[in-house]
Amino acid sequence: MSSSPAPLTTRQRRRRSLTALVGALALPVGVLTAIGATPASAADVACSVNYAKSDWGSGFTASVSITNEGSSAINGWTLTYSYTGNQTLSGAGWAGTWSQSGKNVTVVNADYNGTIAAKASVTGIGANFSYSGTNTDPTSFAINGTTCTGATDPGDPGDPGDPGDPGNPGDRADNPYAGSKAYVNPEWKAEADAEPGGSRISNQPTAVWLDRIAAIDGVNGGMGLRDHLDEALAQGADLIQFVIYDLPGRDCAALASNGELGPTEIDRYKSEFIDPIASIMADSKYANLKIVNVIEIDSLPNLVTNAGGTATATPQCDTMKANGNYVNGVGYALAQLGAIGNVYNYIDAGHYGWLGWDDNFASSATLMHQAATASGATVDDVAGFIVNTANYGPTHEPYYTINDSVNGTDVRQSKWVDWNRYVDNGSFATAYRQQLITSGFNSDIGMLIDTSRNGWGGPDRPTGPAAKTDVNAYVDGSRIDRRIQTGNWCNQSGAGLGERPQVVGQNGIDAYAWIKPPGESDGASSAIPNDEGKGFDQMCDPTYTGNPRNNNNMSGALPDAPLSGHWFSAQFQQLMTNAYPPL
Repeated sequence: MSSSPAPLTTRQRRRRSLTALVGALALPVGVLTAIGATPASAADVACSVNYAKSDWGSGFTASVSITNEGSSAINGWTLTYSYTGNQTLSGAGWAGTWSQSGKNVTVVNADYNGTIAAKASVTGIGANFSYSGTNTDPTSFAINGTTCTGATDPGDPGDPGDPGDPGNPGDRADNPYAGSKAYVNPEWKAEADAEPGGSRISNQPTAVWLDRIAAIDGVNGGMGLRDHLDEALAQGADLIQFVIYDLPGRDCAALASNGELGPTEIDRYKSEFIDPIASIMADSKYANLKIVNVIEIDSLPNLVTNAGGTATATPQCDTMKANGNYVNGVGYALAQLGAIGNVYNYIDAGHYGWLGWDDNFASSATLMHQAATASGATVDDVAGFIVNTANYGPTHEPYYTINDSVNGTDVRQSKWVDWNRYVDNGSFATAYRQQLITSGFNSDIGMLIDTSRNGWGGPDRPTGPAAKTDVNAYVDGSRIDRRIQTGNWCNQSGAGLGERPQVVGQNGIDAYAWIKPPGESDGASSAIPNDEGKGFDQMCDPTYTGNPRNNNNMSGALPDAPLSGHWFSAQFQQLMTNAYPPL
């Protein structure tokens, strides 16, 4: 008989740390600690350094955090360490000035993070490297010339006495991705491995979608929730990602992902969907797994932009706004799942091309808070939010910003930006996090960005800013996002894999994650009879000329697509071809 962790009554707030998100074959290096005297000078430092990498075969992202273990502040730091192979620094790095001489790497603090208070940490330090052959982790680090030695790891999930273990209710890690080995879904891996070249990415962690009641036990002989959790234990993983996605009247503005439950079936949602999921996740067998749940994508943003008399409103969204079942359903899911000590709930928050306008920005954050305090939930049930789930908006636009102008005309006036205040998901996520805190969420919430299909590499990717002759020409020539319009969301032509899953740990962003498994269709490009409750959405038809939600533009969708969630080989091959960073 299984037992459940005790519900969280007084929740201690989570602690922030940093390593990189590590795939199934890459393990984080333990914290290396040297305990010395008062760290008032370069010769008198007590430090620990946490290092991890996200490796894609020919290159990797190194992520580092530094903790001052002493009783006095460190004022200015220089980190040094060495590789044993041919690892070579690529680019400038971030959160410090990175340089390399031979095998020796040096990082000097940035202006904003040079002081490390006693017992405090500096996180978010990272850089990209290339290599060939083996990629052995460094084993010794120094701060201001003092070596940090002696392995201890206060967050080792293998030690049940650790206060930071995910199975200890009330003491969740602030960033569940930090230092974690994430689960690789063997069903998705088998699909990827069957594709030419797919083995290059098949070991990346992706989310498991629980998008109907039957998915809990497994559909058509496939793996169910408990199967995935058991397999995660067998892999030695300590983090697994799920999408919780079966609200009544689901996806009221996009027919391709309509669900099985009618608009009023909130009781079935609670008793047949959420309650069984919570019961399985609460099994003490899984207490050392950090379970990340992405909660009901698209639902709450739809109530902001596609209901209540807006130009893009649909009758279905009006119904869901009036009956309150999106708000109450999300609240119930948060309350039941948030009562489990090793569960981390991230609410879907659309993306910059949806909620980035002034009319939507603050009002949507208020609605998020309403849902997070409905049906018994509290803000303590929310670890954070996720943007760009199953979408295509870039993480960063490298060649133009919202502050640019052309001949005195602000880029906000361009047809593409259309008075939005954001041009990418990175800037939006950081700003939206602050708005959510202002709206009542805890100050340590983190953000995720789904980067599974937003790389936009390939031959059409710009290599620099366009000429400033005309504001529209400048924006269109500079943007890496090659969609026809930011409202286009279905199987987009020209898209590529984005940043590999990894911890970010800066600007309030916890991690980049592949929540939408690459190669799974967004929706069928023509009507296909099915028993999954999925309708035909014209936005998935490449001949469709659009609607008010995409300013009546062409859909930009690929042809011959299957039902949403089904394998789409042509899309998978395109994503690999246009991957950025390239494969």
